[in-house]
Amino acid sequence: MQEEPISLEGYDLLVKEFKYLLEVQKPEVAHEKQVAAAQGDRSENAEYHAAKEKLRHIDKRLFYLNSMIEKSKIIDPSKLPHTRVSFGSTVKLLNLETEQEEVYTLCGVLEAEPENGLISVHAPLARMLMGKEMGDEFHLKLPNLQKEYEILDISYKNIFTLKKNIRTAKDFAFH
Repeated sequence: MQEEPISLEGYDLLVKEFKYLLEVQKPEVAHEKQVAAAQGDRSENAEYHAAKEKLRHIDKRLFYLNSMIEKSKIIDPSKLPHTRVSFGSTVKLLNLETEQEEVYTLCGVLEAEPENGLISVHAPLARMLMGKEMGDEFHLKLPNLQKEYEILDISYKNIFTLKKNIRTAKDFAFH
């Protein structure tokens, strides 16, 4: 089993979602299904079939979350030196073609929000960055793209201060 790096906050969100689905959402939907089943003929009972489908989605999500929880390797990036790029590093890059600065933070798969600069440690750019130091230059080659960068700065910033979509228990509900 391959371990997946994750911050403590990200792990806590995984566990919170798992508990919410298991202890709140699933019992509610199971009750909906039971009430719908009591209405008689199940073959044409839309409420019964909808509740059954919701339960199926909840069970799939629970299975996925459980596997991610089991694979999780909690890392506290605030305790890492960040003199070299590592998990949790926020990296300021200079695109040598466009002279534009770009900022990325390396995080776990489930914490990633590429549109907000939070990229998974498995992303091609993150894999290229790992272990590099300030001042290093490198080429990123993708099938339809090639870029050249220089690392301007490496620091640590808590990703949950950078995230735009902090999830709460209400966000876990199926509608």
